[in-house]
Amino acid sequence: MHFEIPFSGHENIRSLHKNTIEITKESALTPSGDCIIGINAKYGCSEIPSKIKEKLKDPNSRVIFSIIVNDYIFKIKGRGHRDLICSDPNDIVLRKSDYVCPRTLAVNCDKASDSIPRELIQILQNPKTNGIFSIEII
Repeated sequence: MHFEIPFSGHENIRSLHKNTIEITKESALTPSGDCIIGINAKYGCSEIPSKIKEKLKDPNSRVIFSIIVNDYIFKIKGRGHRDLICSDPNDIVLRKSDYVCPRTLAVNCDKASDSIPRELIQILQNPKTNGIFSIEII
């Protein structure tokens, strides 16, 4: 099962957070949003297909997320959780912890924003950059 979400870059992308990665439908970003790696996402958690959300409610589900920009592909592995709600209309958050809120799409991820290569972050700091956030349930 596979789903892709287009997003764009922003000059304030810092990607320094040690526990989360986020993309958002919002068009503005302040420097304090240090887990955000993309804005203007086409979808928030609530708009992800129900088949994917159902699979993610299984704690045994394994997910591979890919951030695809130009020639870069950065992969994050995560898991589902029985309490996932995935109801936030604007944001999608991947977490290293097992904390769940309406913005959470996956927990126990193996990477956070601070793991993303700085070369990729420099590209994402260009507002003209377009990327894909890919979700693949395995």
